[in-house]
Amino acid sequence: MAPRDTDSLERLTPSELIGVVRELISEVTRLRAENEKLCGALSKLKVEHQAVKDELARLKHLPPRPPHKPSGMEKATATQGEEAGRDKSGRSTRRRGSQLDKLTINETVVVKAKAPAGSRHKGYEEIVVQDLSLNPKVTRYRRERWETPNGETVIAELDPGIVGGYGPNLHRLVLILHFSGQMTCERIVALLNGMGVVISKRQVVRLLTVKLETFGDEDEAVLKAALASAPFITVDDTGARHAGKAGYTTQIGSDRFTIFRTGPSKSRQAFLSRLRGATALYVMNDAALDYMRGRNLSQAVIDKLAIQARQVFFSVEEWESHLHTLGLCELKVTPDPVLIATEAALWGAIRHQGLLQNTIIVSDDAGQFRVGAHALC
Repeated sequence: MAPRDTDSLERLTPSELIGVVRELISEVTRLRAENEKLCGALSKLKVEHQAVKDELARLKHLPPRPPHKPSGMEKATATQGEEAGRDKSGRSTRRRGSQLDKLTINETVVVKAKAPAGSRHKGYEEIVVQDLSLNPKVTRYRRERWETPNGETVIAELDPGIVGGYGPNLHRLVLILHFSGQMTCERIVALLNGMGVVISKRQVVRLLTVKLETFGDEDEAVLKAALASAPFITVDDTGARHAGKAGYTTQIGSDRFTIFRTGPSKSRQAFLSRLRGATALYVMNDAALDYMRGRNLSQAVIDKLAIQARQVFFSVEEWESHLHTLGLCELKVTPDPVLIATEAALWGAIRHQGLLQNTIIVSDDAGQFRVGAHALC
């Protein structure tokens, strides 16, 4: 927009002045939108810059940044802003966006009005109502039973989701109420009995404890998929008590997943066994040999392990028997050959499964579990 002299504005007609004002409003709107975009980009850069500074300080073993507490002015401003959006009676005056596009209409009911004679129909006034129906559903399954020519009985199989006379939907609800809702068994029983479901506390406990293999398999599959594809994972542990005994809970995760493992130890061997997964596998391959060299194990011990014909073991007993046969359990040297060889075999099993090929593990435990693409240090 070309600038105009002040005197020239006085000679403009009202319609021309309106045009000038519209151009100014358009320019101010454009600049305001551009300013908001730049402010958002600047805030993002500040967060990234602070994250880099924190990581650099951690690598240099510098003291952590002191906690930053927001001042009371921000809270007061937010409170004033909330009060500004309310009328004298305290009700909100802000308009909320429609949520109807998120709903699926299952049924349409026409409600008829009692209108006097001579009235004219003027269409409908619509309102969408959400409701929830919790009613027990009792089903009798008649399972076919056959007798084979050799005298065996064949009975038709039920849905695998049925547990002791209770269907999968009820099983799912009990799990959600207990684990997500933090409800006790007594309260779950009271809630279900109130809805008309005949169930006891013993049966609720059974629903919470049986047929959980699916969840375990899913958890194991999530861990393997993440370790095979995630560019990085973070590791942390904390003290925990289980069955009255002290232990440690290890968190393994990234921006894609999180899993927890609890055990009596947080040693390197325990951590590697958790990364390996539920498979009791020990492998002596190139990754395992590199691991032992990195941990300064005697070259004579490494050569003894490397020349053996069998390099893959499928149980703890097989692996320990192999170490006894090689005479490593009798060696009293530093570092402990049994410990280092076991850690190496676990690391070899991890790489044998195609895990942690290009993944970096970062731990808060003084770098104890820092893993690169090719070695554990």
